Amino acid sequence: MRLSIIVPALDEAAGIAATLALLAPMRARGHEVILADGGSTDGTPELAAPLADKVIAAPRGRARQMNAGAAQASGDALVFLHADTRLPPDADRLVSAALGRRPWGRFDVRIEGRSPLLGMVAFFMNGRSRLTGIATGDQAIFVRRDAFPGFPDIPLMEDIAFSKAMKRRGAPACLRERATTSGRRWDTQGAMCTIVHMWRLRLAYALGADPQELARRYARSG
Repeated sequence: MRLSIIVPALDEAAGIAATLALLAPMRARGHEVILADGGSTDGTPELAAPLADKVIAAPRGRARQMNAGAAQASGDALVFLHADTRLPPDADRLVSAALGRRPWGRFDVRIEGRSPLLGMVAFFMNGRSRLTGIATGDQAIFVRRDAFPGFPDIPLMEDIAFSKAMKRRGAPACLRERATTSGRRWDTQGAMCTIVHMWRLRLAYALGADPQELARRYARSG
């Protein structure tokens, strides 16, 4: 199964080369990497170009960027990888095996950062996801291309909305192998403050709040 790994990015010059360099072994095994840039002004596309098969300009917004990348993909399956997240070394084998059983799935997550609470955050994130069948973008969502409905065009909570749509097609493959994501937001804003803020946003979304307003609240939080 050939994978298309789609990386949405916006002003990620500080780390994009390191993220993409780790995907070189998978590119060597025949998989493709697509960076979907949302209008970076810090040179992200230029840094990414030597390390990706395609670098495309896309309308800003993670859902729009991921959909644009998917439209350019040629693989049998799509893997959506945040610019600050690393896949396990054998992710291609794991994804191929999982998609032989299920139409979509995600990895468990490990969060790197200074706070000792981040291990607990990851533990509960993984457990909640396994219990509810809802994946977050940090967990490197993957899906068979022929089952991909597109991400809903909303500025926040697109991963939750996507998961709900995909659950109607089948439960996700919940891989225990871990993608490693940056805890930079937790480190910057404080772990407890970030935890509380994110739970408030998720609750508001579950109660029907407008994703546009939630995105503004998320942006104001830094």
